[in-house]
Amino acid sequence: MALIVQKFGGTSVGDVERIRNVARRVVATVDAGNEVAVVVSAMAGETNALVKLAREVAGGPPPPREYDVLVATGEQKTSALLSMAIQALGRRARSFSGAQIGMRTDASHTRARIESVDAAKIRSVLRDGVVAVIAGFQGIDEEGNITTLGRGASDTSAVAVAAALGADVCEINTDVEGVFTSDPNLVPAARKLDRIAYDEMLEMASLGAKVLQRRSVLFAKRFGIPIHVRSSFSEAEGTWVLAEENVMERLVVSGVTYDRNEAKVRVRGVKDQPGVAAAVFELLAQADIVVDMIVQNLGHDGTTDMTFTVPLGDYERALEITRGCISKIGAEAIDGDDTIAKVSIVGLGMKDHAGVAARMFRVLAQEGINIQMISTSEIKTSVVVDEKYTDLAVRALHAAFVESGASEPVPES
Repeated sequence: MALIVQKFGGTSVGDVERIRNVARRVVATVDAGNEVAVVVSAMAGETNALVKLAREVAGGPPPPREYDVLVATGEQKTSALLSMAIQALGRRARSFSGAQIGMRTDASHTRARIESVDAAKIRSVLRDGVVAVIAGFQGIDEEGNITTLGRGASDTSAVAVAAALGADVCEINTDVEGVFTSDPNLVPAARKLDRIAYDEMLEMASLGAKVLQRRSVLFAKRFGIPIHVRSSFSEAEGTWVLAEENVMERLVVSGVTYDRNEAKVRVRGVKDQPGVAAAVFELLAQADIVVDMIVQNLGHDGTTDMTFTVPLGDYERALEITRGCISKIGAEAIDGDDTIAKVSIVGLGMKDHAGVAARMFRVLAQEGINIQMISTSEIKTSVVVDEKYTDLAVRALHAAFVESGASEPVPES
């Protein structure tokens, strides 16, 4: 008997028939002799509708506490409906909110962090032969307030439950067949990966791949929980996300990703002296704006230009904050660009192969694509380009590194 946590996303439970389909899949897993806990998202479109309603009533951004109370109802609705559907198939099931299973978080409304899960409560239900159907995306802080974990965080809820239970696997059931070498909607030749390492998946998730939320992969890596990403609408094997030692096929490049949700801010002509960068980035951190790539260029007159990227949704605030300290840091001017994109290549094999970044730059140059910024790690190289070249860049890099055979398996040492 295995203990399996299954997560179903919004499209998987988008209407009554799809909820019934999920119920049949859950029952089949139970009938195979497994203990099953299920974590669900809100039905497709439900959260957006609740957010719109909140904004209309509040006349603008809603109070964070009340926002969390409202949007958490989407997942609770799904958990109750799925529990009913499972019971209609003759099996026992019980729905739970995040608070009811002791999903304890900090008090950061709309972006809370999970601190603990009451595994004993879930285990007692499973021991009785009951399927626990849990509302994802939500928890409760130490004062009893409902909190939410951020959009798309039902993945994180599921892996946290799996870690607390010591589950054998966490299945992420979604509307795609697994993790692909690139976005198949953009790159028809993209292929599904059988296995991928946690670190590769972390990079791909943070660089624009939307199949898994980054925090869920961090949880899985920390607690050694295998993740199986698969389709809710097929019985086919998906992609396994595992520890590096369990991934025998170490590709030079496993994936090509892109993220159009980027903007850059440039601080021009600041004095090249200690404290300037700290003055800017401390203010951005206080505003909870995440800075990604940073480039600083030293001029010939003792001044420097500093350029950094932020999420597109934070662009206007970042500009405002940076311009607010222009006199303090002695900058000549501050400008920005919200028409950029980040394109990246990721692969374990990059650790063992020289010249991968050079090949990437050459491929882009041959397509006439100018590189504005560069960022690297041991297993990825990212570049910022003009947003209008995103599709061309991704297709060219996928052709060069994956389709050409340049990404053949790297032998284990």
